[in-house]
Amino acid sequence: MRKKVFLTLTILLFLSGCNSTTIKSKNTQYDKSSFNQFGKTDFDRMADLEIRENIESLKILATKLYKRNPQELKKSTSEDVAAMVKWIFNGDHDNKFSQLNNKIEVSSLDLAFDESFNGDRVLAIIVGLKTMMLKAHGNKVDFYLTDTLNPQNIYNAARNVEVVVWKLSSKKKQDGSPFLITNSINEEEQNLSFEREFGKIIGRTDYFAYTLSEKTERTITRAVQSVTTRLFLPFI
Repeated sequence: MRKKVFLTLTILLFLSGCNSTTIKSKNTQYDKSSFNQFGKTDFDRMADLEIRENIESLKILATKLYKRNPQELKKSTSEDVAAMVKWIFNGDHDNKFSQLNNKIEVSSLDLAFDESFNGDRVLAIIVGLKTMMLKAHGNKVDFYLTDTLNPQNIYNAARNVEVVVWKLSSKKKQDGSPFLITNSINEEEQNLSFEREFGKIIGRTDYFAYTLSEKTERTITRAVQSVTTRLFLPFI
C-alpha cells in the first residue's frame, strides 16, 4: 500500500505544473483529450516526457559541441550547425551514418574516443547517446498501457551518460589534448553548460528508472565502477 501511495505521489510530482487537459514543457506538449492519448496512463505520459525531454537535451548538446568543436562539423558537412543538428535528429537515415561505419549505441560512443578514428566525433557521441537512450526505452518515444520497460535498462542508460561525461572531461589523446572541447574554466570565463545539460539527462533518467522500479516492483542492481576504468553498461 505504501509503495502504491509513493508511486502515485511521484507521478503527480513529475507532472506538476501541467493543467488537467494539456501537458506542456519548453519543447514538448500534448493534449490529453487528443486521439493518440487514448490508451495512455499518467505513467505512460511520464515516460513520454522523460525520453522526449532527453532528446531535446541531446539537440542542445549537439549544438554546443559543434560550436565548441567546429573542426568536427567540417568533417560531415559544409552547412551550418542548425542544419547538421536537424539532419541528425530528423533526417531520413534511420540512425545509420556511413561516417560512423553505421555504428550505433555503445559502439558509436566508443568510436568517439578512439584515437584512430578520423571522422566526426560529435556525430559519434550524439548518435551513440540518442540510439542508446532509445534502446533503453524499447526504441519508442510514445508509450501505452500495453508497453513494458525494464527499469534496469533505464538505470544503465543513466550510468552510460555518466561514463560519457567522465570520458569527455578525463580521457585524452596521446598528445594530451582532449577528444572534444566541452566545459572551460579560467580566470576570464567559466562555462559549465555542458555539465548542466548532461546533468539534466542523468537526473531525468534516474528519476524515471526508480519510479519505474517502484511501479513494476523490479529491483535495480546498482553498478559500482572504478574511477579509472569506467565501462559502458549493457542492456538486458
